Amino acid sequence: MKKRVIFICTHNAARSQMAEGLLRHFYGERFVAYSAGTQPTQVNPYAVAVMREIGVDISRHRAKSVHEFVNQEFDYVVTLCDRARQTCPFFPFGGSYFHRSFEDPSQVEGSEEDKLQEFRRIRDEIRRWLEESFGRS
Repeated sequence: MKKRVIFICTHNAARSQMAEGLLRHFYGERFVAYSAGTQPTQVNPYAVAVMREIGVDISRHRAKSVHEFVNQEFDYVVTLCDRARQTCPFFPFGGSYFHRSFEDPSQVEGSEEDKLQEFRRIRDEIRRWLEESFGRS
C-alpha cells in the first residue's frame, strides 16, 4: 500500500507544489503526494515553468488549504517553511511529522532570469532532499 504524504507551506504556491509534483513523478509507485497551505493563494507560474523544464507537469495543480485535509490519514506530514511549521494545524490522523525549511523563491527580486534561477535552485534543493528522505524508504 502506498504511503500518503502531505507537503505544507504558507501559500501552497511554490515549494509545497514542487515537492508534491516531484514526489509523484519520481516516487509515485510508493507514495501518494498532496500539498496544501496555511494561507493558500495560487500556484506560482515560475514554479510551473521550472517543473516543466524537468518533465514534471504541475500546471493543473491548485492552491489548497490545509483545512481540506485535516481529517484525512497521512503517513507523513511535512512542513517546508518555518511559518507553516508554526501555524500548521494538528493532523489527528498524521503519522510522522517532518520539517525542512526551504527559502521562498517568490521573494527574489530582479529580472525574469533571476527569478527563474531562484525557482530552479529551490526545485533542485527540494529534489535532492526528497531523494535523501523518500528515495530510500
